[in-house]
This record gives sequence, C-alpha cells and structure tokens, in this order.
Amino acid sequence: MKEKDEIRFLGTAGARFVMITQFRSSGGTVLSLKGTNVLIDPGPGTLVRFATCKPRLNPAKLHAIILTHKHLDHSNDVNVMIEAMTEGGFKHRGVLLCPKDALSDEGDAVVLNYYRGLLERVEVLKEGGTYFVGSVEISAPKRHVHSVETYGLNIKERGENKTKVSFIVDTLYFDGLENYYEGKVLVMNVAMYKRREGVDHLCVEDAKRIIEVRRPKVAILTHFGMTMLRNKPWEIAKQLSVETGVEVIAARDGMKFELSGF
Repeated sequence: MKEKDEIRFLGTAGARFVMITQFRSSGGTVLSLKGTNVLIDPGPGTLVRFATCKPRLNPAKLHAIILTHKHLDHSNDVNVMIEAMTEGGFKHRGVLLCPKDALSDEGDAVVLNYYRGLLERVEVLKEGGTYFVGSVEISAPKRHVHSVETYGLNIKERGENKTKVSFIVDTLYFDGLENYYEGKVLVMNVAMYKRREGVDHLCVEDAKRIIEVRRPKVAILTHFGMTMLRNKPWEIAKQLSVETGVEVIAARDGMKFELSGF
C-alpha cells in the first residue's frame, strides 16, 4: 500500500439491490493519511477488491477498520478483513471501531468473538467520541437517523485543528446534519435520486442542501442505489457543481482521490 494521502473507493454500491446485483462493487473505502491506512465499511467483496486492485492492496498494511454501522453492505467482510489485517491471526495488531450493536451478544453481532481477540483493541463508536489510530484522529460527532446505530466520521491529522475529510454515511436528513461535518473534502452516501417516505437515506435534494450550507472544497457522492444509477451520478454531480458553485464528484469503483493540498 503506497504511502500517499488519498481516498480509494473500492466500491460505490449503496443499498441492497445494487449490492446483491453487484452493478457497483460493495468493497468499502480505504483512507490513507500520513502513513496510516484505514478501511471504512468493508461490505461484500472487499477482500476480492484488495486482491484484484492494480497495484494490489495489502490488507496487512491496514492499521484500522471502521464500521459506521452493521448493515451487510457495510460490514459483511469485516471478519475476513480482520483475519487478513492480522495475517491469519498470527500478528496481534490493528484497531476496530464500530457501534456497540455490531458487537452485541444479545442481538445480531456482526463481529465474531474470535476475530475480536486477534486485534490490538476494539473501541466502541459513541456520539461525540474521539479515537486515535497512528497519525490520525477520528471523531463520531453525531448519531445518525437510521434503522441501526450509525455514525458519520470526521478525520484529521493528529494534532491538527481542521478536519481534512468528513464522511456523512447512511441517514435520514435531519435539521442541522451538515453542521457536524466540517471536512474540506466531504464524502456523502447519496443512495436515492428522490426522497422516499420511510427510507432512511439521503437523496440529491438533501445533498444539495448540505453542500450549499457546508461549502466544502470538494464534495464526493458515493453509495448509489438503483435510482441514482439510472439517473447517471456523473451527470447529477455536474449539475450540482453548477447549482452550488462547489466542485462535486461522483465516485466510481476503484477511483482514487488525492488529499494533497487539502
């Protein structure tokens, strides 16, 4: 894994139908910052994406795995990625950050007990919590409105005042959501083209509102459901750029976004 500050979108699938059809990969996202490598939301196919990337990604170079929540399109490969990160369990290393319900022994835990024991440590994401991995500081500013316990992320270099990257993950839009995410680069899970009653995901209208208020240097849309794919995310991003005056990019499977200069 190269020592380069970047976000690599292994997969941009959002919601169940794009995941199960694999119209887009569901391999999650890798953030590399100042030599620290973090895998976010390893859905189905993450290990395969690591093995087939060019150049190939080495999971043993990961320092942490984050689950923003336990739904399968975000967590399916977490156990196998822990095994790969710890080199088959022979190296006791790495950090897992995840909500409490992903570990619950009373409900549907997605992280198996055996794999928790392979890690250097497991930390539970909580609203307002701050966590340190290598050269990176990660915070979970607000619990999202979603069907399971879910947290977005603010990520910056340790010791820096300003957030470099924010991830607004799965959530129903709520008043003030954008106020919690101050990253110069703002990554948003936009699963729906138009809002649907009873579906706790962002739509294009929500994304536009967030961009207009927050005004990041760059906004990146990802985690697309079927309605987004039918309406061509790259065209949506282009239109949002015109309407907001902010550079908006639609992520693609395998896309790398360099963080130098942010």
